[in-house]
Amino acid sequence: MRILLVASAFNSLTQRVHAELRERDHEVGVELALGDDLLRARVARFRPDLILAPMLTTAIPEDVWTEHPVFIVHPGPMGDRGPSSLDWAITEGAARWGVAVLQAVAEMDAGPIWASVGFDVAPCGKSELYRNEVSDAAVEAVLTAVRRFASGDYVPEPLDYDRPDVTGRLRPFLTQQVRRIDWASADTATVIRTLRAADSQPGVLDELFGREYFVHGGHYEDRLRGEPGAVIATRDGAICRATVDGAVWLPQLRPRRVPGGPVTFKMPATDALGADLPAGVPEVPVSPAEAAVRDTWSELRYHEDAGVGYLEFAYPGGAMDTRQCRRLLTAYREACDRPVDVLVLGPRRDFFSNGIHLNVIEAAADPAEESWRNINAIDDVVEAILTTTDKLVIAALSGNAAAGGVMLALAADHVWCRESVVLNPHYRLMGLHGSEYWTYTLPQRVGTEMAEQLTSRTLPVGARAAARVGLVDKVFEGSTEQFRAQVRREAENLAAAPELQNLLLAKKQRRAADEAVRPLARYRAEELAHMHRNFFGDGESYHRLRREFVANTKPLATPAHLLG
Repeated sequence: MRILLVASAFNSLTQRVHAELRERDHEVGVELALGDDLLRARVARFRPDLILAPMLTTAIPEDVWTEHPVFIVHPGPMGDRGPSSLDWAITEGAARWGVAVLQAVAEMDAGPIWASVGFDVAPCGKSELYRNEVSDAAVEAVLTAVRRFASGDYVPEPLDYDRPDVTGRLRPFLTQQVRRIDWASADTATVIRTLRAADSQPGVLDELFGREYFVHGGHYEDRLRGEPGAVIATRDGAICRATVDGAVWLPQLRPRRVPGGPVTFKMPATDALGADLPAGVPEVPVSPAEAAVRDTWSELRYHEDAGVGYLEFAYPGGAMDTRQCRRLLTAYREACDRPVDVLVLGPRRDFFSNGIHLNVIEAAADPAEESWRNINAIDDVVEAILTTTDKLVIAALSGNAAAGGVMLALAADHVWCRESVVLNPHYRLMGLHGSEYWTYTLPQRVGTEMAEQLTSRTLPVGARAAARVGLVDKVFEGSTEQFRAQVRREAENLAAAPELQNLLLAKKQRRAADEAVRPLARYRAEELAHMHRNFFGDGESYHRLRREFVANTKPLATPAHLLG
């Protein structure tokens, strides 16, 4: 079928639906919701059999949904209505939630139901839940709805609140007044739920040291205590704030925008506070090994089991600034000193990596210089992985990766993905050539012609498609927990394999042979020459594109690469 995706943004769910539909040979186009007349014109040109809205914050015009079948993906169970569905689910501590595919009608979220899929609500932030359980349920519901529509004989179910399986209800927009945290009375569990329900957007409006900030994300702290509301510690850019019965870590803040002032954006909390953070607040570090056995916030965790080392990293939004790359490199080198022969890299649930940290770069006094520092820092991590010849290194992607984050994964000997993963192995949408040794690793994996296609088409690649072209080695079905269990089994099998030492010897020989043909340093120098021009050259588009990305500037029209 010809399916037109209409979305407020080409976000992670829209990308995954795009990849899943193309995987099933549907002809898919994308139209961003930038205006009713633009949508009408696009519908007339594309002539879709079905219009599908995976993520939409505005209404479809009545003349469009009356003349064409329009399905809306709603992140709530049957009967749930309103713009803050997931926010309410987390705020109220729902154990079970769902996703419904509804036909568009005049009344918002009240149309006939084409499919509905439930899921258990994981104890995590809204964005992480959205990219995992919600996304899995949404894809299942979308594929079911598309299949039922294609059959021509399925009759969708009208919304009927008298049915026992219709558990949702109309809920209002969740305002900042409702989200407000009273630090003098709210217990830790309440604070965490409130923060998790707003971790990506809109954040929770709060006051720190006389200024207003939106707080994005929150994590438990098991030891530190203090006066409720007080900032009692920092760690790697996050701040720790005391509650009435414990403390929470706040990794990111966004200053409240003043009327007429510049756009503000999420930053590491200590960066956002700047000089307002009192000098006496102590930095309280935690090692990756200690973090692995504690209920505290850390970007890095390390543990071992059955001869396998696991270095877990998790960064908000998948972005890695210069400091984070350097800390990851230190942790990686420490892991390499451990007596294990197999090392697994990657977070438990969310983004693997999206490369350099554009927000931190945008906030820097000299964005070009910070870009240069950041790309060199992530290159150092990739180089360390590429030159590890006494261990088998596995990149385990439970979540998505893009740009330099994909190339970071390709430095490993094996790349294993959860089936839900979407990869964007390209840089051009940010006006960059790219580095991370991609000119060495990508053609070696997929061939020169395919490497050119992947980096120039600038479209998302699903895990199955990535495996077919050799971009990844294995794809595992199931939930994030099932993925980690499968990774553990496969890694332990490698560690126990009688041929392991032969595999390591062959790896060392391959690296030496490749180095003799063309040293890694040459790949890096050539890539960085392009990147230096992107960062410092006149007439380069990178700085404008970065500013627009950070400010979430909407394009005037749907970009050509999405049109289909």
